[in-house]
Amino acid sequence: MLLPRRYRGAHAAAGPLLYVRPTPNAALGEWVTIRVPGQPDRRGQVIDAGADVSVVQVLEDTLGLAPATADVTLTGEAATAVVGRELLGRVLTGVGQPADGLPPPVGEAVRPIWAAPLNAVRRERPRDFIETGVSAIDGMNTLVRGQKLPVFSGPGLPGLELAAQIVEGARAPRGEAFAVVFVGIGITARETDMFLERFERSGARERSVLYLNETRDPTIERLLAPRVALAQAEFLAFEAGMHVLVVIADVTHYCEALREIATAREEIPGRRGYPGYLYTDLAGIFERAGIVRDRSGSLTQIPIVTMPDDDITHPIPDLTGYITEGQLVLSRDLHRRGVYPPIDVLPSLSRLMGAGIGADRTRAGHREWADQLYATYARGREARLMATIVGVASLPEADRRALDFAERFERELVGQGETRRDIDETFAMGWRLLDALPREDLTRIPEAVWAARHQETS
Repeated sequence: MLLPRRYRGAHAAAGPLLYVRPTPNAALGEWVTIRVPGQPDRRGQVIDAGADVSVVQVLEDTLGLAPATADVTLTGEAATAVVGRELLGRVLTGVGQPADGLPPPVGEAVRPIWAAPLNAVRRERPRDFIETGVSAIDGMNTLVRGQKLPVFSGPGLPGLELAAQIVEGARAPRGEAFAVVFVGIGITARETDMFLERFERSGARERSVLYLNETRDPTIERLLAPRVALAQAEFLAFEAGMHVLVVIADVTHYCEALREIATAREEIPGRRGYPGYLYTDLAGIFERAGIVRDRSGSLTQIPIVTMPDDDITHPIPDLTGYITEGQLVLSRDLHRRGVYPPIDVLPSLSRLMGAGIGADRTRAGHREWADQLYATYARGREARLMATIVGVASLPEADRRALDFAERFERELVGQGETRRDIDETFAMGWRLLDALPREDLTRIPEAVWAARHQETS
């Protein structure tokens, strides 16, 4: 640990940034105290450390802060977070301070927030199912322990509401120790109240830790919040042996904060003004999910990504898709028609689904069941487009059945509302839709699966 070093006067200032020189012993992430005569002390953090000059991000308002009169103290303390099982049920700020009126948590340990991604050599392959209570996820795009499965939303779509529903409904199917770490980044006061009210009402708060960074909080806290939350999640998963689901909402607000700070530092911009290291920075967050060999816990992530202008090729969803293992895409058309949650299963994908389903994990015949639902729904969507040109009456009989199926699929299986469904209820709903079709339409269902299905119902 470094000793405190004091500097009289900063070299320059630019917005929320102070430039201090020379700083031969500055450390990245080090906490800083800034004093100006006649003003309250300010907090800061070293975000760029160098021997000649270091950049300090000021956490409070910089109005009236004259660089030449500032007394800058590098405390020698790195950014850390208190972690432990004691934090379950707590509501904290983006930097881990109490936001629920209770005393600061004592915790079981203190961990640095700038941890490295999991060592690829120590990783175990994800293979166990996590039940979210949402049929379009559990049945069609199954979430697997250790996976990173983002939700691609759009402005005005209920991405945050879906995040809250997943937190409320997520379960470990075999009853293992399970916890949720929720981190809100750049959310409004109304959204904060919504999360707290829902988690309290549903009882999910008792097994959750909430880190809430609001729009009024300093920009740098948006960069710290997910890392503070992940320090807690890693402790619960890899030291306390729990299965932990981390929900991050909203990654877009995090990336906007990263761009704001990069602009203030006059860095050369990359695509659409975002810094060139956006991919690396996001990977440093997402790759902290996984399963570690010889450890009983797991860390799974569901990041919520709001796509600017519904553009899935925008740098944020584009890079997120490269790093993670699939995506859940929300549909504006489904939302407009009152389907909730408006998950469009056609562009959605869980790349690890095959490893987490089957007789010993979800249900026998899960893959064939999902493939048939997907294929018939895709045909129904194509028939819907054709019907706008030639009319429903001109469609072949098989296409008319698929069109009716698509309507029921969206309304009954996807559009479950806020009701939680366990995996058995999801399968029952899917089979009810398939049973309405003649056997010759079910080309993805092998005879063995079909016979086993009818043996169960007889």
